[in-house]
Amino acid sequence: GPIRIGQGIEFDYATVHTVWAIKEAGYEAIIMNNNPETVSTDFSTSDKLYFEPLTVEDVMHVVNHEKPEGVIVQFGGQTAINLADQLAARGVKIIGTSLEDMDRAEDRDKFEQTLMALDIPQPLGKTATSVEQAVKIAANIGYPVLVRPSYVLGGRAMEIVYK
Repeated sequence: GPIRIGQGIEFDYATVHTVWAIKEAGYEAIIMNNNPETVSTDFSTSDKLYFEPLTVEDVMHVVNHEKPEGVIVQFGGQTAINLADQLAARGVKIIGTSLEDMDRAEDRDKFEQTLMALDIPQPLGKTATSVEQAVKIAANIGYPVLVRPSYVLGGRAMEIVYK
């Protein structure tokens, strides 16, 4: 879950609808969130609710106690997505979007290659690993440019650069 006011309402919405679908399919739905000020943490939303820090240790404590069929991380924002590899390495089944597909969506180069392979048009973009590279790329693309890091959701550290 998000950790700042006004951040992550889309994840909360997706979480609630995912819980409804899980329950409709006949499964018990358990939510783990570190933010009590969300709709998904209403006690009537899920079958069980844990207010815990979103760390691998705390998630594993809940997993070891509850013995779930798997864990869905893609609706918990960047914090939850960042736990996916560590949870999988500890034997937790990641349900939904695969680790490979999460990586493909977050890595700008892999995402661009996927869109090209599927013949899906996209705005011109390139990856830079230094300021010098970024300046050259921006000069070729033309200003303004959108600068953002890989492996970040929700626009964090994103900037529009005009010159």
